[in-house]
Amino acid sequence: MEIIFLGTGSGVPSKDRNVSSMALTLLQEQNSIWLFDCGESTQHQILRTSIKPRKINKIFITHMHGDHIYGLPGLLSSRSFQGGDGLLTIYGPHGIKEYVETCLRVSGTHLTYPLSIVEITEGVVFENEQVIVSSKELDHGVTSYGFRIEEKDKPGELLVEKLKDLGIDPGPVYQQIKENDIVKTKGGQIIHRPKFLGPDKKGRIITVLGDTRTTPQFRTFAENSDVLVHEATFDESKADLAQQYFHTTTKQAASLAKEAHVKKLVLTHISSRYQKEDYDKLAEQAQEIFPNTELAYDFYKVTVNSR
Repeated sequence: MEIIFLGTGSGVPSKDRNVSSMALTLLQEQNSIWLFDCGESTQHQILRTSIKPRKINKIFITHMHGDHIYGLPGLLSSRSFQGGDGLLTIYGPHGIKEYVETCLRVSGTHLTYPLSIVEITEGVVFENEQVIVSSKELDHGVTSYGFRIEEKDKPGELLVEKLKDLGIDPGPVYQQIKENDIVKTKGGQIIHRPKFLGPDKKGRIITVLGDTRTTPQFRTFAENSDVLVHEATFDESKADLAQQYFHTTTKQAASLAKEAHVKKLVLTHISSRYQKEDYDKLAEQAQEIFPNTELAYDFYKVTVNSR
């Protein structure tokens, strides 16, 4: 798993930061790429990466503010010209279906691939054999959702030496044991898989909290995440402004990361009032509370390693 930040600014684009979008690559696990939000010029940002638009098959929209959705029509249209023919599913709050369908209709855009739009509420929004995605309503004045992506645990390694001790040598039977609860060998031995597997490999967890005030009620949703991506629109001196505009400060995000026992915090959605000379200060404010904090910038990458 790898996270690529395509836009890390808030409200309006700046010379340093485009507006919100983040890509999660799951090429080994799912052979796909998922987008989280799609602000204006997201497709331009993608041109500067190795991301193939045809590989994007899910887009999760946190909320309906323009800096999170204005890039959608262009990306959807361009995907038709870039070899995209597989199903693309958009998940988002009420209104996303009307917005997308209206944009496509009035612009006369005809997609060459099937498009599904799912208007979500709190709870599980997607699940397959490898992963489960849940949503949580945030505190942003308009309906805004956070997303928790949980990779399901995988079976442990085959205990090869234990099988050899029974006289079962490497071969096709090893694959059969991996895939079946009970296997009968050619020699007549009955092998119960659980006895010959190591501990399950714990799945990775990524939590993305879009625009929101931070509150203790989000701790459980973010708990034990390998990576917590959290907005930090304002520095700590602007706490009153953050409260007024339904946003979060650097230290507030760090406090949540500490309380939720996450491994890494990545701050994004930085106000355009802050310039390059301010970035170290923003990061340091959060690091005082949660040391393993990084301030994202456009094209910043985070690799989420197996546990």
